[in-house]
Amino acid sequence: MLVGASACSGGGSDKASGDDAKAPGKAPGKASASASPSPTKPAGPPMLLETITPQTGTTVGVAMPISVSFTNPVAAKARATVEKHMKVSASKPVAGAWHWMGDRRADWRPKTYWPSGTKVKIDADMQGVSNGNGRYGVKDYTHTFTIGDDVRADVSVTGHTMKVTRNGKAVRTLSINAGSAQYPTWNGTMAVIDKEEKVHMTSCSVGISCDKGSPNYYDLTLPWDIHLTQSGTYVHYSTGDPTPGSGSARGSHGCIHLSMPDAKWFYGQVKQGDPVTITGSPRAKAAADNGYADFNLGWDQWLAGSASGEHTTTTL
Repeated sequence: MLVGASACSGGGSDKASGDDAKAPGKAPGKASASASPSPTKPAGPPMLLETITPQTGTTVGVAMPISVSFTNPVAAKARATVEKHMKVSASKPVAGAWHWMGDRRADWRPKTYWPSGTKVKIDADMQGVSNGNGRYGVKDYTHTFTIGDDVRADVSVTGHTMKVTRNGKAVRTLSINAGSAQYPTWNGTMAVIDKEEKVHMTSCSVGISCDKGSPNYYDLTLPWDIHLTQSGTYVHYSTGDPTPGSGSARGSHGCIHLSMPDAKWFYGQVKQGDPVTITGSPRAKAAADNGYADFNLGWDQWLAGSASGEHTTTTL
């Protein structure tokens, strides 16, 4: 489950902070798990899945993980069994693995990006499965989704450009501005969490400034917003930076700024799970659990957080 304030991440801390803060509200990207009730009586208090992302029936990008969140902590000793009961199948064989983001979230991602056109299914057969803390599963969950076109955006902070490709072919190169020296943009690959035509953003909601006299204060509703991290990185249009590019030399509070026509165009190109890769920023890569930045971990790092290791999907 993704929680936290939405704002462009910036500043000296790697906590949630920065540009273009979204007003508090429901957590974006939240997808309820679909469930079938079981007639069996649980052996103890129920272990439930709070969310499964992507939502069933959706079409997502090649970098989208399967992300499962639990209502209660799953003990380390129980994770291998839990993983084995969350079965991933696909129309094309794909090697991948689960990885635990703390004790309430597990993500499954392929070793490399999904092939376009792949149909994917997760069967979480949780009935009777223990979480190692006295709770037992009482429901089975099934989600199916499809991998769409391979749309990627590669952002050069120093070059002030974003190169967009579709299925390996260059589509367009856009002018951008990224974060300032004070509020640098995250590096690394972030799969799109979600997108909204308008987002209310305030500096106060993420602790930048609540002082209306501060040069870093803002309270704006801005259009064409592509959400990249839960700490609040967006690709969007900003009224304070209407003509981004190397000539304007204006930095954001951590977001990627596009011109109005480019922001609207890009909004129409991308979907949940499309990878946006940012290079050239002085900031570190976004943490894997800061949204869906799973591919910021190397494969060995990913497997270090898995209880059952690498496996190939069964045929759907």
